[in-house]
Amino acid sequence: MLKRIEELTLNAWPALQTLTHHGWLLRFADGYTKRSNSINALYTDPSIDLDAQIHECERLYVKAGLDVIFKITPFNPQELDRMLDSRGYSILDPTSLKVLDHLDHLELPTHKEVKIEERLTDEWLSVLTEITGISEKYKAVKRQLFNYSVIQYGFFILYDQGEPVACGIGAIEQGAVGIFDLATAPACRNRGFGKQLLLHILHWAKKHGAASSYLQVVQNNVAANRLYDRLQYREIYSYWYRHKRIEG
Repeated sequence: MLKRIEELTLNAWPALQTLTHHGWLLRFADGYTKRSNSINALYTDPSIDLDAQIHECERLYVKAGLDVIFKITPFNPQELDRMLDSRGYSILDPTSLKVLDHLDHLELPTHKEVKIEERLTDEWLSVLTEITGISEKYKAVKRQLFNYSVIQYGFFILYDQGEPVACGIGAIEQGAVGIFDLATAPACRNRGFGKQLLLHILHWAKKHGAASSYLQVVQNNVAANRLYDRLQYREIYSYWYRHKRIEG
């Protein structure tokens, strides 16, 4: 089940290009997010020369003008993290992969001002920009990533008295809904809007056939982890990134 969930996360958050190199997935998206611009050693031939594989990954990312980032998961060769550490790669963003095993007995959201779109819209992107400060360059990349994906998405905006206060994405595949880009406007935090939006996403997903949920949350995000724990999400594995800037 763990590897299946990892596959779902990769499908739900796409890249502009993915190369398969001896079973490793090399993802490229013009630098927009580590998820879409990292090496995922998800499937590894036991006979692989890891030194040569790492070197080739470095060459390809330098050629693309990107920093070299490896996603370190339980599915990697055990020695990969140690080898990257010895090469001067730093650790970034230790993260928990959490699941909600079933969508039965969910609370009903009490805040009703919500808009749900099946495709990424200019309005949704504007709200995300207002909340997170995403750049114009990365807005264009994000539009490309999500407009061409075949995954079933819901793009959510939560309003309070007509003003957008939170946004998020639900991505449904194989009976599970992934939660992405859940963000609340800074001035509106600690007022329960994040929970209300998440409940809207989960009920929408249940209506569309989802039976479980997953999400990824940085481990030092105390407020987010507290919310997810209250809703009975549980960690099933953790991961982090190994990062190095290599001059071409």
